[in-house]
Amino acid sequence: MSSLKRPAQAAGFSLLAPFREFWQPKPLQFIDRYLLVSVLALASVGLLMIMSASISFADHKYGDAFFFTKRHLMYLLIGGSAALLVLQISMRWWYEHAGMIVLAGAMALALVLIPGIGHAVNGSRRWFKLGMFTLQVSELAKVCMIFFVAAYLQRHQLRLRDNWHSFAIPLGVLGVFAFLLLLEPDFGSTVVMAATVLAMLFLAGVRLWQFLGLMAVGIAGVAALALSSEYRFRRLVTFLDPWAQQFGDGYQLTQSLIAFGRGEWFGVGLGNSVQKLFYLPEAHTDFVFAILAEEFGLLGVLVVMVLFALMITRILIIARKAVQRQDWFSAYVVFGIGILLAGQVFINIGVTSGLLPTKGLTLPFISYGGSSLLVCSMMIALVLRVGIEMDDMAALAKRTAKTKPKVAR
Repeated sequence: MSSLKRPAQAAGFSLLAPFREFWQPKPLQFIDRYLLVSVLALASVGLLMIMSASISFADHKYGDAFFFTKRHLMYLLIGGSAALLVLQISMRWWYEHAGMIVLAGAMALALVLIPGIGHAVNGSRRWFKLGMFTLQVSELAKVCMIFFVAAYLQRHQLRLRDNWHSFAIPLGVLGVFAFLLLLEPDFGSTVVMAATVLAMLFLAGVRLWQFLGLMAVGIAGVAALALSSEYRFRRLVTFLDPWAQQFGDGYQLTQSLIAFGRGEWFGVGLGNSVQKLFYLPEAHTDFVFAILAEEFGLLGVLVVMVLFALMITRILIIARKAVQRQDWFSAYVVFGIGILLAGQVFINIGVTSGLLPTKGLTLPFISYGGSSLLVCSMMIALVLRVGIEMDDMAALAKRTAKTKPKVAR
């Protein structure tokens, strides 16, 4: 039986509930070791590549060759601590508070647009300044949206198949989030979030013609946004032929392609990248995969892609377990996380390899970025929590079946 079907205590219910009723540590023998190992391996590769890709830039700008490496280590510790905290909280708490979570996400997206509150970098206002650290609100907004849609589908998934109007609420909330994200502007996060929500609706069992209609509207909207901005249109044209503007708008992409070409089969060796020496701008962020390809070649690229494939596969396996236990909220949350991470991996690798237009999306666990690492760590902890709950319930059902007295015939 689904863990969501257990009645919640209404009296005295508050945001402190996870520290009482919903604070439920589970036995760690049920943790998905394959998922955990793949994530730890990716985080290790990320730390190594950030150290290699940023060393010259950090030394030139800050006089400390390991400036970004030290900060990334701090982000790893913060992300790991946050993941351990999330791992202890029951999925039922997230379900009960999905409405408040999405409201908090919308308020954060609105507040970050206010001068003096939001922190602007390169013309984009996406961050809260927290002392020496910054928090990118759009990263948290993606998870807030996943929680809301998963909770909505838990309550209304049967109506979605028969009633077109049931789409209005999730699509309306998505529209508000997308509008606020575009004001920052953050076109890449808007596309990823919209694609994740549409995929979750499709998995909920909407009719094919309804899904295709939503896809058509979404594609038309993306095309309209791309064509309405000269900057986005130039990026699209440059992506089609970056060498025509190799010293202009296509500079970053051409340098990334040169890095891929120099890597060949086995790479030039760790630390021997030439493109990171001020040719590829801030190579430790969105284009760190190009430096990995240069230093480790096709072999290194394939190893990292296998690790990502293992991570996504294990996430989908845990989602299937939740479906089998009919814990629909947990299943949709895990599916949403898997789709979101897979989408970011595909877009980032596609951008660095010239397959897709340039977008400012990080590569999960590899790129430098505290907000991305924090949110990705929390998402993996949520997936691990669902896996632990499902395996714990299965083990309990098995023990109950063994101890149940047999009826004499």
